[in-house]
Amino acid sequence: MVTGPEGDTIRVEVAYALPDEQVLLSLEVPEGTTAREAVERSGILERFPEIDLGGTNKLGIFGRLTRADQPLRDRDRVEIYRPLKADPKETRRRRAAKKESG
Repeated sequence: MVTGPEGDTIRVEVAYALPDEQVLLSLEVPEGTTAREAVERSGILERFPEIDLGGTNKLGIFGRLTRADQPLRDRDRVEIYRPLKADPKETRRRRAAKKESG
């Protein structure tokens, strides 16, 4: 935690991954900043306008789903998750059925 002219700040990261590109942005934010606010402050929404925090994309902190209004702690990494293209359970079923028949 850092104390500056605006009060205490924390250091956090915002991460977003596409199949061919990964982005990790580090920023200092005021203590009490939420996951959503960190994403908005990072500038990543301008870089990737397809990110939809109101619906399609979920947020997590270090691999665990979290609410957008979750206050962050120093050194947290906010991750923006893309929707799955295929249901993992259905994909496993298809693979298992293929092995049984082949």
